Formats: sequence, C-alpha cells, structure tokens
Amino acid sequence: MSLITISSLERISASKLAGMLRAADAASTSTSTSGGAGAGAGVVESGSIAIVDVRDDDHIGGHIRSSLHFPSRSLDATMPTLQRRLADKETVVFHCALSQQRGPSAALQYLRALEADGSGGGGGGDGGGGIGGKKQKVYVLDRGFVGWQEVYGLDDKLTEGYRKELWEEGY
Repeated sequence: MSLITISSLERISASKLAGMLRAADAASTSTSTSGGAGAGAGVVESGSIAIVDVRDDDHIGGHIRSSLHFPSRSLDATMPTLQRRLADKETVVFHCALSQQRGPSAALQYLRALEADGSGGGGGGDGGGGIGGKKQKVYVLDRGFVGWQEVYGLDDKLTEGYRKELWEEGY
C-alpha cells in the first residue's frame, strides 16, 4: 500500500520554478558551443527539469516554455509514455490551470506508477524514480498556470503562445 497522498505532495512556487528554468537555460547556453538552446528552448527536453501540463480543453492561451502536454483525461493510457519521457529528469513539476485537482492528481498517479514499477516513488519533493535509482523530485506548481501567467505570461523566455486577451478577465 502506498504512503503517497495528495497532502504529502510538495508544492513549488512560480518564482522558484522560473528561477530554476532560468538557471538551467543559462547553464545549457554557457556550455553549448553551437549557440545554445536560446531563450529557454530545450531546457525541458534536454535538461534536468520537466514540466508536465495536464490541462485538457483549457490548454489555451499559453503554456510554460517547453512543457510537455499530457491531458489529464488521457493520462491513464499515456502514463507509460510519460514515465519513459521523464526517466532521466531530476525534477518534475506537474500543473493544471489552478493546480487544485488535476495537477496534484496527475503527480500522485505518476508517483504511484513509479512505485508500482519498482522505480521508487517516495512522495513529496523526495519522490523516487529516474534512471538507476536516482532520486527524482516531484512537485505541483502552486496556483497552476493561472498563477504562472499572472507573473510570467508576457515573458517570452518562460512562456510560449501567451494570449493576454484570454486572461484579462480572469480564469
């Protein structure tokens, strides 16, 4: 029986995540000899941080740059694919619009899938997983994309496809 629960999931603020993404981008740009990833592109794909956006039909108006879109309604079927895509990541951040229901549920489902596969899954920021038993930190983005876009929506280094007019009257 799993000891991982919704209440044991660790949250991460938008400002802390933005700082991590900027640091990862700076590191990948400074170590690249061919011009780097540039403006945050590829941070998620090639770096140690993965952001999983589980919004469904409300996945409009923008998204965190290079985030992976795995709609919550199909997560049961796509979980094995998600596990493979995230296997080498040190940090995984799940979110939906508000990170009150779908984001935390997806993070919990992911950790339990890792646990069931024997690849770890401790819960909170100390969740297991990853390749070779390497610890993987799993978080839920506090306030979800709604909170993110309030601060970083217009920052094209951190947010892609942002449409301000869709967010002007709130979520």
